[in-house]
Amino acid sequence: MSLEALAERLRPLLGDAAVLTHPVERHLYSKDAGLRRTEPGLVVLPTSTEEVAAVVRAAADLGVAVVPRGGGSGLTGGAVPSEPAVVVALTRMDEIHEIDAVGRTAWVGPGVINLDLSEVTRPLGLHFAPDPSSQSVCTIGGNVANNAGGPHCLAEGSTVAHILGVELVLPDGEVVVLGGAAPDLPGLDLRGVVVGSEGTLGVVTRVLVKLTPNPPDVRTLLMEFDEVRQAADTVSGIIGAGIVPDALELMDRKTLEVMEAFLHIGLPVDAAAVLLCETSGHPAAVAAEAALCEEVARRCGARAVQVAADEAERQVLWKARKAAFGAVAQMAPDFYLHDVVVPRTTLPEVLDEVYRIAERHDLHIMNVFHAGDGNLHPIMGFDLAEDGVRDAVMAAADELIAVTLSVGGALTGEHGIGTEKRDHLPKVFDEVSLDAQARLREAFDPEGRFNPEHVLPKGSRCADFGRPLPEGAWV
Repeated sequence: MSLEALAERLRPLLGDAAVLTHPVERHLYSKDAGLRRTEPGLVVLPTSTEEVAAVVRAAADLGVAVVPRGGGSGLTGGAVPSEPAVVVALTRMDEIHEIDAVGRTAWVGPGVINLDLSEVTRPLGLHFAPDPSSQSVCTIGGNVANNAGGPHCLAEGSTVAHILGVELVLPDGEVVVLGGAAPDLPGLDLRGVVVGSEGTLGVVTRVLVKLTPNPPDVRTLLMEFDEVRQAADTVSGIIGAGIVPDALELMDRKTLEVMEAFLHIGLPVDAAAVLLCETSGHPAAVAAEAALCEEVARRCGARAVQVAADEAERQVLWKARKAAFGAVAQMAPDFYLHDVVVPRTTLPEVLDEVYRIAERHDLHIMNVFHAGDGNLHPIMGFDLAEDGVRDAVMAAADELIAVTLSVGGALTGEHGIGTEKRDHLPKVFDEVSLDAQARLREAFDPEGRFNPEHVLPKGSRCADFGRPLPEGAWV
């Protein structure tokens, strides 16, 4: 009844076309690019901060949970409601409000497409550095929610390093601005708290992004190897030589086969793996770094190194990397894309175990990932129509997490926790740490109405189950 009352209350404020109640309309917002699906109770399409604030206030009055949503390209169920909530889809808030070319900043709406922002700022000699593989469809708001990464975050850092401020609608409808363009703002870094919070603290309605100068020169190399281990060793070798390239991306043979069948661009499908290496900056420095990267690759066993002759050839190489997730349909009708991080030095043995896990569970697997920072993205291809396949996929995913944690790795590098990895958090954080995170969340959202049951597992607060905090912890 509350959802029906909420819809009636919002129609005069947003217009009938922006309040979606039909089952088919709601079904379109019931999942992201992951496997989980839950029907939202209501979907709204606001176009301004004022409309978002009105939605949040009305939801608070009626006790309805709120789930912010961007482009829907997430992979961990982060924007999939856990109950019949109101989904606030922000894709219509896609205005670039203000660009300061001198200060190298821009205020943008959360619905601005990642790639579109860089296309608009290109004539100014600037771009937005975080570049997820989904950058042609993912939104800046979604990037903020998940602290998204991308191939070029090896040198530039993930989204949090490129967000200077956010405008946020709090659970009572109050609008606040956290952070700003001034350097070294005093006080707690609440801007940094919001980036990566996955919609659990409020609704981001505007974002102040840092823009990065376009480099004067770029060199892109494709290194071919007869063994995956050789490619992994090259990653550590390049970093160990004192070079941090813009990007170091690994693609294995299965990825190359799938991509070549999809693009027909002459990829070396007989190679066990390739590394896509890119460096940028002053032409002299770029030439020197590229030469050293090639030297390290050949020392580690590279059978060939191709240097992109021009921008057109460079774009072809990057198309092979960026289109990998779309091309997976060549392998199987369904897929599960994992996201874990391991120390670079452990890449060879972890990759060996990834292949063994896939074999044990009879799953097709593609490895294409940000090798430079150890951010693995095994893609498991399968057919959900087959009996027992979902269970096999989930078991394989759990085993991948176990391997990751055993070598000192992290649960996620850029996709977020969502609901997919929520219940694994106690394997990483002790009770005190989970309690602290839950208290921080409650400071923003005391009633827990924003994206409930996401990120933190039930019982994160020690008080939830009457557990005393360990001796010496705060009270």
